[in-house]
Amino acid sequence: MAVPKKRTSISKKHIRRNFWKRKGYWAAVKAFSLAKSISTGYSKGFFVRQKK
Repeated sequence: MAVPKKRTSISKKHIRRNFWKRKGYWAAVKAFSLAKSISTGYSKGFFVRQKK
């Protein structure tokens, strides 16, 4: 017979959610930084074909 799991405490839930949000925040910051460097032409790791 299935047994319900123990309830996760609110503080643990907040910690996990904040960690998850922080990972998304840093991914967005890195993506924005990369887009900015590509658009300004200072990117060294990407080759973007410029329209003439």
